[in-house]
Amino acid sequence: MATRKDLANAIRALSMDAVQKANSGHPGAPMGMAEIAEELWNHHLSHNPKNPNWSNRDRFVLSNGHGSMLIYSLLHLTGYALPMDEIKTFRQLHSKCAGHPEYGYAPGVETTTGPLGQGIANGVGFAMAEKLMAHQFNKPGHEIVDHSTYVFLGDGCMMEGVSHEACALAGTWGLGKLTAFWDDNGISIDGHIEGWYTDDTAKRFESYGWHVQSVDGHDVAAIGAAIAAAKKVTDKPSLICCKTVIGMGSPNKSGSHDCHGSALGLEEVAATRANIGWNHEPFVIPADVYAGWDATAKGAAAESSWNDKFAAYAKAFPAEAAEYTRRMAGDLPANWKSATDAIIAATNEKAEGVATRKASQNVIGALAPLLPEFLGGSADLTGSNLTSTGSFVHVDAKKPGNYISYGVREFGMFAIMNGMALHGGLIPFGGTFHMFSDYAKSALRMAALMKQRTIAVLTHDSIGQGEDGPTHQPIENTAGLRLIPNMDVWRPGNSTETAVAWVAAVERKTGPSSLVLSRQNVPGMKHDAAQFDLMRKGGYVLSDVAGAQVIIIANGSELELAVKAAAELNAAGTKVRVVSMPSTNVFDRQDKAYKDSVLTPGVVRVAVEAGVTDFWRKYVGLEGAVVGIDTFGESAPGGVLLKHFGFTVENVVATVKSVL
Repeated sequence: MATRKDLANAIRALSMDAVQKANSGHPGAPMGMAEIAEELWNHHLSHNPKNPNWSNRDRFVLSNGHGSMLIYSLLHLTGYALPMDEIKTFRQLHSKCAGHPEYGYAPGVETTTGPLGQGIANGVGFAMAEKLMAHQFNKPGHEIVDHSTYVFLGDGCMMEGVSHEACALAGTWGLGKLTAFWDDNGISIDGHIEGWYTDDTAKRFESYGWHVQSVDGHDVAAIGAAIAAAKKVTDKPSLICCKTVIGMGSPNKSGSHDCHGSALGLEEVAATRANIGWNHEPFVIPADVYAGWDATAKGAAAESSWNDKFAAYAKAFPAEAAEYTRRMAGDLPANWKSATDAIIAATNEKAEGVATRKASQNVIGALAPLLPEFLGGSADLTGSNLTSTGSFVHVDAKKPGNYISYGVREFGMFAIMNGMALHGGLIPFGGTFHMFSDYAKSALRMAALMKQRTIAVLTHDSIGQGEDGPTHQPIENTAGLRLIPNMDVWRPGNSTETAVAWVAAVERKTGPSSLVLSRQNVPGMKHDAAQFDLMRKGGYVLSDVAGAQVIIIANGSELELAVKAAAELNAAGTKVRVVSMPSTNVFDRQDKAYKDSVLTPGVVRVAVEAGVTDFWRKYVGLEGAVVGIDTFGESAPGGVLLKHFGFTVENVVATVKSVL
């Protein structure tokens, strides 16, 4: 029978062998955290390798994702569908064992990690989602939502600012089912960290309101006792500071940055084998070691027990059980289509002349009763983003609800939202000023990479924001978000387009959406009902004339300029089509025939948007023109600025004439 030392050494062997074969990777962290991983996965983690999507499984996050061979080793050894052939192709094209853990590649990987600090933020999101779902579904004697979140993180995660944002909020929320393990090995890529990281980490987390313990990270008994103690503290998240030796087992490279980010080398791999007593060829795991790791029977029993609980719950609370099943599947309510069609039609009929941020609030208020999974929030700008309505109840550590005040933590908010979306059962949206999407860009990118349904509400979208000045006036931000693959950016021009954008964002199960909204009022506009479906294509013909000589493309608050300029030009004999393009990303996915019907080939084009001009060259070409802004803004009332920078009917008319 394999000893626990053998089980831990299997992680070390697989990690150093895979990194060596690829001649690329990070063997040090997996080798140093082997005992922590063995204790957690074999004695505490509730999971089923044969069903990685079991809804009540514990969630495990490797925030120090560079040590990816740790999680791949664990998944392979415990019985997930990750065969040795995949381990052997670590870091190679199309391998499930990518360089950093990628959600959707290897079964059992809960989130994509690698950008340090975001994994622990995702973990906070998982734990917050568990708490919220438990509030909504659990009944006395029927706790169907009852699982823990465990996160491994390293020194780099601790240094990244997003960990401060997320972990502080976790303490405020009292997330008792969140346990983090800090791999305190004192090494980062540049070497020993005492020259650049001297925080008292334990005190830092205690000040957040965490339960903190310190242990020898190679003492499985001490680790097990610390986990048991953490489980007993139900009103605080727990941090277990694990003092480890990076590259543990390597006789010449352990304890140094030499084993952090590169292969050990063939001679050192051989020496490590001898040093740890691992007398097996590369990628060979003895049968007794596999048996010691196999979690399939235990996992099947755990899920079966939960299935019995859920069956009893479904018998006692059939409506709630059906709702839980629907939400965890990510499906929308049965009446979604008819209800949202009615919301769009009513919004169009009213045709209010309001800021699109206000139109957004109206839509949120209409959607919330349809969507119990709707989870709103803002980074301390609720009254400006208008992300809350009477349908929302603010959540805190003790009061359940569906609206979160994240504090001034834009990056943390969106990274936490990613964890919530990955958990399932919730559709999170969060608001901030569009300018500060820059702070959150990496988390928004990760949502797109992982194909998660999160919604960013980004208000005060241009120089029209006004008096706060250039620090708060987005110029390049909208174009930058549009360049993120799989991100749908919507910049609606009126209330109806805002309603359509919201419905499309909620319906989109394959990626995030960003709603870019105005501070200032825009005119009300009533559309033909036939245009509703065209809006959902991202771009459509708003108004047309036979034999159009020029096409004006616009969106957002500048749509009004396009409409007025076209009217003036048409009256003077220049034939102008107006195209509203609230989402270039969605428009670009349409077939060629539709795109050509909107932007007729050979017809000169002028784009109008209060943002950088280069982005629009893909639509107008070199022969067309762009009314935009390629400088920073100024501090003055929004209307004054728009006129100062040329966002006037007169300038649009002159620009159109210049290209004819």
